[in-house]
Amino acid sequence: MQRLSLRDGIPEAFRNSVVALGNFDGFHLGHQAVVGRAVARAAHEGRPAVVATFDPHPVRFFKPDVPPFRLTSLDQRERLFAAAGADAMLVFEFDADLAATSAEAFVRLLREELGAAAVITGEDFTFGSRRGGNVALLREVGASLGLAAETVGPVVAGGAPVSSSLIRRAIAQGDTATATRLLTRPFAIGGTVQHGDKRGRELGYPTANMVLGDYQRPAYGIYAILARLADGSEHPGVANVGVRPTFTPPVELLETFLFDWSGDLYGQEMEIAFHHFLRPERRFEGMDALAEQMRKDEAEAQRLLL
Repeated sequence: MQRLSLRDGIPEAFRNSVVALGNFDGFHLGHQAVVGRAVARAAHEGRPAVVATFDPHPVRFFKPDVPPFRLTSLDQRERLFAAAGADAMLVFEFDADLAATSAEAFVRLLREELGAAAVITGEDFTFGSRRGGNVALLREVGASLGLAAETVGPVVAGGAPVSSSLIRRAIAQGDTATATRLLTRPFAIGGTVQHGDKRGRELGYPTANMVLGDYQRPAYGIYAILARLADGSEHPGVANVGVRPTFTPPVELLETFLFDWSGDLYGQEMEIAFHHFLRPERRFEGMDALAEQMRKDEAEAQRLLL
């Protein structure tokens, strides 16, 4: 898997490719259908398969003050695209220039700068300045340039089309089962382990602390999790997401205790996958009550995971 950008130029090996085009935040069932079709067509035609995504998300560019909503980081998407069979990930940097690019000019960019032979999108894909382009325009302008365009219909689950908004809602409600079903994997937050105030260590539960960054906030509370370390190993544990109401001042953190770990994780990259929601976050009157509840949380998480 290779990460590409127009700024650095497209290597000859990735020209005349089949491109799956979309935001693909979350890479849920619907996104997987689009990328899967691109990979299949590329294999049939003997072309490279490229997945094109946007960063930052256009919503973040136009509305910088909206609450965090991302379902995946670029690194996570790259791993997911590779697992789906893509040969490369192209990152469109969504800036003022790209936002001002007309729909027709964007189609020319796909053909001339990227060198795409075919583009696969969802049926509702829009693009270009003021979202002036749709799949009909993509087909029409693309055909004049020798660029084939194909669409993939929505994937329906539970009677409704799968969408990132549905998944965000499930995550915000602590509905890990729905999020996992629509994503085909548990929602996961990645980041760098940082030093904390050692409260967990004092209670016998040393935690690896991470900030939530741009990710969609899960329902505050306690989760049974699997942690993926930089070496690819996975470790079961229990995590608290929230502002730790027992302590002052309140600080939003993701705090993870691993059942089978005793080493130093500071400064390491880690990804926390949320498998089960155990209970909402709440305030305790003292450390003894908190420690007792943490033991119960650990036992429940082990029952669910092991």
